[in-house]
Amino acid sequence: MYSGSSDGESHDAAQRKIPPASSMLWVRNLRRFIGSGAGLGSEALMELETKRILLDIFREKQHKSAEAGTIPSFYKKKPEEGSISQRVQRLAKYRFLKKQSDLLLNADDLDAMWVCLRENCVIDDATGAEKMNYEDFCHIASVCTEQIGPKCRRFFSPSNFMKFEKDESGRIAILPFYLYVMRTVSLTQARIDMSELDEDSDGFLQPHEMEAYIRGLIPSLAQLRDMPSAFVQMYCRIAAHKFFFFCDPHRRGKACIKKVLLSNCLQELMELHQESEEEVTDTEQAENWFSLTSAQRICDMFLALDKDMNATLSKQELREYADGTLTEIFIERVFDEHIRRGKSGGGNAREMEFESFLDFVLALENKDTPEGLTYLFRCLDLQGRGYLTTADIHSLFRDVHQKWIEGGNYELCIEDVRDEIWDMVKPADPLRITLADLLSCKQGGTVASMVIDVRGFWAHDNRENLLQEDEEPEEE
Repeated sequence: MYSGSSDGESHDAAQRKIPPASSMLWVRNLRRFIGSGAGLGSEALMELETKRILLDIFREKQHKSAEAGTIPSFYKKKPEEGSISQRVQRLAKYRFLKKQSDLLLNADDLDAMWVCLRENCVIDDATGAEKMNYEDFCHIASVCTEQIGPKCRRFFSPSNFMKFEKDESGRIAILPFYLYVMRTVSLTQARIDMSELDEDSDGFLQPHEMEAYIRGLIPSLAQLRDMPSAFVQMYCRIAAHKFFFFCDPHRRGKACIKKVLLSNCLQELMELHQESEEEVTDTEQAENWFSLTSAQRICDMFLALDKDMNATLSKQELREYADGTLTEIFIERVFDEHIRRGKSGGGNAREMEFESFLDFVLALENKDTPEGLTYLFRCLDLQGRGYLTTADIHSLFRDVHQKWIEGGNYELCIEDVRDEIWDMVKPADPLRITLADLLSCKQGGTVASMVIDVRGFWAHDNRENLLQEDEEPEEE
């Protein structure tokens, strides 16, 4: 009895001492506290949610990487012609270029700036040059801003002032500064014009786009205004080809706009802005590839060589170039390296088209440039090994030696000429000459002329006499 009653009492007491969890006030409050998303419960939930989101992103990237392979995506399909995306892209491009064009200084603005510079500068007593210090620079900036507008303010920054050479008083000449402004405006305008012609907006110009740019420039170039209309298309073709020869070294068929703007070709083209052709000698016109005289010379040269009038040049016809002073082995190598085979596949089917002829002439007339020397080096590298040996030089100069003797000149020792070439180049490897050696020695063009052109070797052999002839008029 005693033990039974005590067991029942103890069980009842346990039920009274441990109430259900749901009936406990502190449990209800804790659940309410955590479930409301406040305090520690909210931070824990946020952390879990963040981890889940990041894990989903990581898994998605892993899935895409697995599908794409190890190579990342580098090609983005261009919008289709006439699609909405293409129209939006063109409209955005037009508005952007229009905004950039509105920020440029026009001819009247440049004239007004020049007047402001001259009216507020100081004359140097020693040299008579017109100069300005930084205080004058800031004052002129304020005056120009009032007269022209805020678009000229960017030229009057402290960093621009520090770009120019200063005298002992800390002054700069106004003429170099004004020329800097003009060149900046000119290059910016050129970039806007080229970007407008860039149909696919990839930053590159194709040949027909470059020709269109040059065609639009012709009316503004003083020396080209009187060009016959029938010759315009041929001129644009010749002029554009020089840009691609120097700005498209890999021959991809497109030239980078930035590279075009920084090239000497554009500067050479802009030299035709000179109003009076009397200021330019015939020699200077012939040396400028973009002059009308030079373009006509190229066409006449090609027509004179094309004996069979088929608009291409054979090896035999090209041998008459430069009065036949080029060696036969060089002509053969030009066709081997730079002329594509005809559709028939036969060796005799290869002939030089007009574009290839332009490359040929540009390389020979610019032998000292990296682009011209690269073109020629491929022809000199008889074995295609990337370097020249003494045997290569001997083989190349053998034809020059033959033409030299046929011209009635004194006897030559080929080994002596070969040693002289090695002394001129000073190659890193004494047993071979590379393209890098020819470029670094600064005499690569002379070396190339010596082994491909008997006239080029004659000019090198008589360089001292020719130098004296050039100095005689200056002494008089």
